[in-house]
Parts: sequence; structure tokens; C-alpha cells
Amino acid sequence: MAKKAQKMKKGKRSELLIVNPNAAGIDIASMEYQVCVPEDRDAEPNRRFEAYTCDLHIIAQWLKQCGIETVAMEATGIFWVQLFMVLQEYGFDVVLCNAKHIKNIAEKKTDYVDASWIQMLHSYGLLKESFQPENQVRQLKDLMRHRERIIQRMSQDILRIQKALDMMNIKVHKVLNDIKGVSGLKILDAIVGGERKPSVLADLVHHSVKAPREEIIKSLEGNWNDAQLFILKQSLNAFRFALTQIEELDKSIEQLLISYSQIGGNSKKNKPIVRALKRKSLQGNTFHFDAEKYSTDILGVNVTRVPGISSLTAIKLVSELGRDFPLKFPSYKHFSSWSNIAPNNKISGGKVLSSKIPKRKNFVGQALRVAANTLSRNKGYLGDYFRRIQSRSGYNQAVIAVAHKLARIVYHMVKMGVEYDESIDRAKNIKMLESKRIYLQKRLVKIESELSLSACQPASMAFS
Repeated sequence: MAKKAQKMKKGKRSELLIVNPNAAGIDIASMEYQVCVPEDRDAEPNRRFEAYTCDLHIIAQWLKQCGIETVAMEATGIFWVQLFMVLQEYGFDVVLCNAKHIKNIAEKKTDYVDASWIQMLHSYGLLKESFQPENQVRQLKDLMRHRERIIQRMSQDILRIQKALDMMNIKVHKVLNDIKGVSGLKILDAIVGGERKPSVLADLVHHSVKAPREEIIKSLEGNWNDAQLFILKQSLNAFRFALTQIEELDKSIEQLLISYSQIGGNSKKNKPIVRALKRKSLQGNTFHFDAEKYSTDILGVNVTRVPGISSLTAIKLVSELGRDFPLKFPSYKHFSSWSNIAPNNKISGGKVLSSKIPKRKNFVGQALRVAANTLSRNKGYLGDYFRRIQSRSGYNQAVIAVAHKLARIVYHMVKMGVEYDESIDRAKNIKMLESKRIYLQKRLVKIESELSLSACQPASMAFS
């Protein structure tokens, strides 16, 4: 890991020390890289390279010849990824920086100047490293994000199916709880197949559906339209194709989880895990494998036991963070700030000017917000905490507050290697209820004293 900035006092003044003498800086672009090393390492210390695969190895070999140990680069789109991975394979300590932190250059901006500026800042230890999981997790992260995009596409296909039914004044998707269920898909297949009789279509409904048969038959009467039927057919085919894609994708994800769980040899992975309580899962989003087991093998603890965190959320955390993420964050505060679920306090003159959370996309923060959103009606401590914050600050603030608490719980579980203890939350809940009881008793005593005082006053004084 690259060293941080240090100062040395010289009399009444101080100056920065060069803490990374063997540092290089790279300016990233789509088709070229500008690489800068210290001036005493080569006759041409600031060079331009192309972005082809062979050039990536040429860059690494040239940096080795120049005696470079650590390299800093800015995160520009996705063009930094391959060079980042190649340099890590060659043994360099690679520091990925936010482009916003290094954009203030006094002179004219060029690729040559940017590379030398990055190299100088990194040599003095002035660049802040962005969090990056190990390279083994990158494939898992790419597949999980691709899976989310397929699920979003599936939801769009369902919306098109519902719109086509509405355009034909068929209301079966309003009567059935889920058009993606067994009964709904059978009815859609029959409609696409050419069946138009409502009574025949109603016979396809499963016996467990609570809606009356008469209402189902009425909902299947419509004005059939060839154009909408064609749209319905293609949308249904797209939905089924997405389902097959998810099944294939889950097999690849499972293989990566198996290989990643074997790396590191976690001592707890062969022990029986304490399963979380079964929760209702959303159709089409669940994995086709035991996600709870794999997440426990990799992280060492079963995070799905935490209220609100499903097996899907657990695998998302694994794919975005990896196994040893607590080692890369000094405390849970740094982790929460990086996840974008902590207030961004801007202070000037001793006053807080703003504490709004910046609009920044973070997949870990999004997963924790979704988990927090499910706790609005939870009967445990986290549910009570959610409703208490909601009554005081609003729903959105409650989601952020509970997501922050979930991040803190997950961070400590993985860092300390301890399982989630529900008794602690129960004790907190009892303590909170006890304090509420004391407050209400004091309030009741005050109200009774006011009533007794009002009863002792004459009627003329009471209405004056």
C-alpha cells in the first residue's frame, strides 16, 4: 500500500516529504495512456502508449525497468480496468484515484501535464486510494450487475404485457395477484395460442386462487386486437427468454462462488451454518442455488440472519466487496461514508451548512437501502428504530438511518467474525420500551395534575 503524506518541520515552517520515491502516474484515455515516471529514471520520463493488450504489458515492463513500485491512475470510465489488472499481476501497488481529486491543475490541461501532475501528487502521498476488491471478485461483480439488468428488462416485459392486456380491456392481471404466477402464465400462453373463450381460459386458473370464478371470467372478456396480440406474444417470449438467461447466469455465478470460497481456506466454511428464518422471496429474483451457504463460506458469518438482508443482498455484498473488505476501511464510519449512506456534513464558520447525501451511485449503498426499506413494518428493534426515525424526520431519512445501521452491523460481523445476536436487539428493544414507559408515566402524571388544578378553579375563572 502506498504511503500517505508526511511533513517535516524546518524551523518555523514545514515542508512535504517525498514518501513514494518510486511512484509513477498514468493518465487514462480510451485509446492511449500517458505514463510519467521520475525524471532520473529514463531519458524520456513521460511517454505515450497505445491501449492495445500488447501495449499494456509493454507499459508494465517499462515501469519495471524504471524501478517503479507504486502507480497512480485516475478512474476514467471503464478504460482503466484492464491496465489496473495487468499492473497488479506484475506486482505493482496500483492506486486508483477519483478524477475529481486531481483535476485542479494551474497550467494548461494536456495528457502530458495530467500524467506528470498525478505522478507528483502520488510521490508526495497526496492521493486518496479508491476502494477496489481483489481481482477474483471482478468476474462475480460483472455477472451480478448483468443479472440485475436482465431482471430490470424482465420487469419492462411484464409492463408491456399488462399494457397490451389493458389495451384489449382484459383485466385478468388486476384480478390475479401476480400475472407471472402459474395461473397467469398458463392464461397468457393460451391467449397467444389462439384461445379466446373466457370460460376455457378460466379453467386454467389454479385452485388456490381466491378470486371468484365469475369475476375471472368477466376479467377475460375483451376486445381482441391483432396488433396488441402480437405485442403480447413478443413480450411473453422475451420474458421467458430472460428467465432462461437467469438460469444460465446462476450456474456461472455458482461456479465463481465455489472457486472463490475455496480461496483463502476459511475455517468456518466446513461447519454447519445457523440458517436464517425463511422469508418470502420475490419470484424471478431468487437464485437457483443455496446463496446463503456460499455467502457464509466466503464472509465467515451468515449475514442473512440480520433482519432485512436476504440471500440476494448477501451475494450482492460479496460481489461488490469481496471477503476482506473490513481491512480496507479503518472503521465502519469510513465504510458507511464510502457506501453513500452517511450524512455529508459541510461545515463553515463552525456551522453545518448542509448534510445532504450526494447523488452518487454506489451498488452497496443501494443494496443496503433496499434491505432497510423492507424493515418499515418489522416487529423487531430495527423496525421500531425505522418507525421512530420516520416519525421524527420522514421516510427517506429513516431508510438512510437504517441502512447506515445495517452497514455497521455487517461491518462488525465480518471484521470480528461473530454471528448476528438477536438477543442484543431484543435487549435494546426492551430498553427503548422501558424508556418510553417512563416518559409516558411522567406525561400522565403531568396531565393528571393539570386536570386536578383545572377542577379546583371556579367556573368563571376557567372560562375567563
